[in-house]
Amino acid sequence: MSNPQDGARTSASVGAMDASSKARLEAMIDEATVDAYGEDEQLTGLYTMIEETRAVPFNRTVLGIEVTVRGVYLTEDGRIIALCSRGDIRQQIGILDLPLPTPRPTGAEWIEAYCHWAG
Repeated sequence: MSNPQDGARTSASVGAMDASSKARLEAMIDEATVDAYGEDEQLTGLYTMIEETRAVPFNRTVLGIEVTVRGVYLTEDGRIIALCSRGDIRQQIGILDLPLPTPRPTGAEWIEAYCHWAG
């Protein structure tokens, strides 16, 4: 279940992954995509799990600037994006490009599963 999307990956997908972590992520992907036909439906299944379990807002540092992640959305062109803000400024950042905070917010494991799927 690989997705040919390009781009940077969150810190969740960087570095060595042990076998149990990989198995856990693959089980989550299977759960989210069990009834999916094709990559579009797999993406929708993973987005649904992110949407249903996410805890926003949460703060994150992006390029040295503290921003607030206000929501997560699926775009018409098939990307999952985070809506970030700082004061009156709003910016969409691809979820694959958004470093996850420590401690992880509720639902971050589904973002990690999506990153693994997008691989």
